[in-house]
Amino acid sequence: MVDVGDLAARLDEAARDGRAIDPLTGASPFDVATAYAVQRAVIERRRRRGERLAGVKMGFTSRAKMIQMGVDDVIWGLLTDAMLAGSSVDLSALIHPRIEPEIAYLIGREVRSVAEVESAVAGVAVGFEVLDSRYRDFKFTLPDVIADNASAARFGFGTWHPPRALPNAGLLMEIDGRPVQTGSSAAILGDPARSLRAAARLALGAGMRLEPGWVVLAGAATAAVPLPKDAHVRVTGAGLGSVEVTT
Repeated sequence: MVDVGDLAARLDEAARDGRAIDPLTGASPFDVATAYAVQRAVIERRRRRGERLAGVKMGFTSRAKMIQMGVDDVIWGLLTDAMLAGSSVDLSALIHPRIEPEIAYLIGREVRSVAEVESAVAGVAVGFEVLDSRYRDFKFTLPDVIADNASAARFGFGTWHPPRALPNAGLLMEIDGRPVQTGSSAAILGDPARSLRAAARLALGAGMRLEPGWVVLAGAATAAVPLPKDAHVRVTGAGLGSVEVTT
């Protein structure tokens, strides 16, 4: 048996210190259920320091990533208010940050079932997520990345728009005015609405409900790219405007 509290402390301290550690499963193998228990313990440590839950992020939302990791379902992590980026991201607190374009959903009312999650959406926006695995060289097993809160670090979003279907919205990410990634929301499980439903399913399965004011990041529409210092990033979504952040 592994010590969930000890593993959570190691991950939490690595994040606070900005220090990479070896994958936890190398010394103490554990399964996916235990990994989620570690994830929740990490978030509980953050909550005891005053952070508030702010939403859910989805991971492994592309078929290629599922195949790479040998899984047939998405994974998820939790967002807190301390992860919300303003106009800038302080990279000095991160280990090896990467950024990816996202579709973001704003939850307008408590979600009590998967069937009602789409009607509970109050807005949609283009967004971004900054990933920062706490593991050395960004290498990990499936249980490792789940325990590490699915590599969540920072997130942001643009202006909220009225809810709409986004099965094939074009996305462009630029760094210092240079296009670095282009893609479509169709890369997110074929339609980001499927990821939204998965978020509700996984949260409810864990005894949680998506809450009013929470944000759901549906998952990456492209591969993540390294986030350099002193950079300006802009993510634009067709019909959704843009969101910008500097480092």
